[in-house]
Amino acid sequence: MTLTKADLVNRVYERCGLAKKEAQEIVELLFNEMKILFKGGQSLKISGFGTFNVKQKRSRRGRNPQTGDAMTISERRVLTFSVSQVLKEILKEAEEAAASSSGDGSSQSPPSEGGSVPHSNY
Repeated sequence: MTLTKADLVNRVYERCGLAKKEAQEIVELLFNEMKILFKGGQSLKISGFGTFNVKQKRSRRGRNPQTGDAMTISERRVLTFSVSQVLKEILKEAEEAAASSSGDGSSQSPPSEGGSVPHSNY
């Protein structure tokens, strides 16, 4: 299941007892503050969740996948996310619980151990 911004607004509305318009303003404010931080090249660390980092990638040589021609990929900034140790443990416990409840001992392959996942250009 994918959680959308509208879903977040509904959860804030239901759990905090705020008016729906107030809940929407809070969610919008949070995301706008995050965008301002990232635009300025700053990181965002959320204790128990993880860290968002803005990284500068240098220009590099690459190939056009359609034609195979060599080209230069321009430098750009990317947003990465590193999972906190607390969240890693929570996910590991959930995975182990799911594997033990399936009964056959098999589970899906675990996420990569790198901890830092590129998110997107902005």
